[in-house]
Amino acid sequence: MRRVGILIALLPLTFAALAAQQPSKAVDPRVGLKPGITDAGVAASHIELLSHLPRPEGFDDPTGAGGLNFVNSDLAFQGSQVFLGNFTGLNFYDVEDPRKPNLRVSMICPGGQGDVSVYGNLLFMSVEERRGRVDCGTQGVQETVSADRFRGVRIFDISNFDKPVQIAAVQTCRGSHTHTLVVDPRNREKVYIYVSGTSGVRSADELEGCAAAADDPDTSLFSIDVIEVPVAAPQTARVVSHPRIFADPSTGAVNGLWAGGNHGSGTQTTSLTNQCHDITVYAAIGLAAGACAGNGILLDISDPVHPVRLDAVSDPNFAYWHSATFNNDGTKVIFSDEWGGGTQPRCRATDAPNWGADAIFTIANGKMTFGGYYKMPAAQSDKENCVAHNGSIVPVPGRDIMVQGWYQGGLSVFDFTDAAHPAEIAFFDRGPFSAEKLIISGFWAAYWYNGHIYGSEMGRGLDIFRLLPSEFLTQNELDAAGLAKLDALNVQAQQKMVWPASFVVARAYLDQLARSKAVSANRISAARSAIQRAEHSSGKAQTSALDDVAKVAAELERDAAKATPVDAGRMRAFATTVRGAAAAMHQ
Repeated sequence: MRRVGILIALLPLTFAALAAQQPSKAVDPRVGLKPGITDAGVAASHIELLSHLPRPEGFDDPTGAGGLNFVNSDLAFQGSQVFLGNFTGLNFYDVEDPRKPNLRVSMICPGGQGDVSVYGNLLFMSVEERRGRVDCGTQGVQETVSADRFRGVRIFDISNFDKPVQIAAVQTCRGSHTHTLVVDPRNREKVYIYVSGTSGVRSADELEGCAAAADDPDTSLFSIDVIEVPVAAPQTARVVSHPRIFADPSTGAVNGLWAGGNHGSGTQTTSLTNQCHDITVYAAIGLAAGACAGNGILLDISDPVHPVRLDAVSDPNFAYWHSATFNNDGTKVIFSDEWGGGTQPRCRATDAPNWGADAIFTIANGKMTFGGYYKMPAAQSDKENCVAHNGSIVPVPGRDIMVQGWYQGGLSVFDFTDAAHPAEIAFFDRGPFSAEKLIISGFWAAYWYNGHIYGSEMGRGLDIFRLLPSEFLTQNELDAAGLAKLDALNVQAQQKMVWPASFVVARAYLDQLARSKAVSANRISAARSAIQRAEHSSGKAQTSALDDVAKVAAELERDAAKATPVDAGRMRAFATTVRGAAAAMHQ
């Protein structure tokens, strides 16, 4: 709680820092777009929509009422396959050609937002609503207590991609609003699922051991669930722990974090911390970040069954801590605030720019320090649900860049290398789904995967984009980002992005040093020329060019001692990269 006091004390400085993010007097092209479902107006900057597929049959609300039962939700990726969750089931797409994606499989299986993760031949799906059934039936469950009801995490065998088979269904007391796949790099015979349940506790008559009372020593509140999944026998998956990650370390009280309520005059009313909405794990650095209703927390996951809280922060401008994203080197974490629950218009011109926004924290020695806020800067109408939601890192070496969905605020790509001064560099937005009333729609998530951005549009379908070069992001930087390839991506199981020792990557660092004016234009030009000669020559001419590149690398390494920390990192990374690229040429 002492850290909460520190953040409140900094509040005046925080508001001052936000002044630069206020919308400019020039009219943003996203303002006033034409409403429509398939013919809405579009505004885009430095991004191209490559393809769009509407929701398939059975996943569109037949009543047109615009409720949640048929909207798209989260995404997972494996190879050339995209798995798109929906409150009514799952859809599998082949995106080998991002300009021509194909629907492969539709699976009706209602029960909640259908958060999805994939690991090899296993697919995991979250179920939270009371209508969920063990058999995936659509008739729901009418009884108060029923053996037919399912709330928890489903496990499917997708070894036959076109015929997924449910092989396990692990029940939990609060269901699974979201879940996070945890892979222990020391033991790949088992994977773990961190389950975040946000609804009410079910009756112990339905699931033994559930306890709804907050003062019960065995309460099902104030914890997460950890499911252990033996990879060779996933049908035996089971809950193995209920970590009390909100406990007071001095008293042991399970309700040791934010108690709910506002932080004083003019502040948000922040939710009680008795749950996590989302947890992002970063196994490569042994940390996880939990967005947990009233707090953002940092966890040590060296023992994945028993995560330990290292730090917790609160924010007087946050209503509900929703999701978390690390930067690639694990020195920053972004938390999003889902003010209004994602169903309300919270990006109007009258809404505060630091409410329903992202908060950026730096991380050092297991502690988080507030850096700044980011909110998509274009005012939206009262017919558009809009607030910070799900996004991922765009792997440009030398920079911290994120793409993020803002529901009907569209998607926004922004640079947060300087935590105190994040800046938008690209965007895509459509007009309201309806001109008459607010119908819930927009980008649930926008994620980068192997060179493209994939958007889960709740009411419209699947979108695939590519970023375009601009003064904010060069073609060299985009080419370098495209070299960071993954076999699979579950965004809440963040992976370390690694770039090959390539002159493509070296050019990206040079572009950044030129943009920041850390290196003179003449030296940048000489370095680029030497790299080009090395790539397009052979024999003695190539050796001479590589010697010139090596000289530039040595000079930049020396200059790093006097540069800013960010530019010093780029200089050293350039030197390491060109030496690796040169060594590869000699092999």
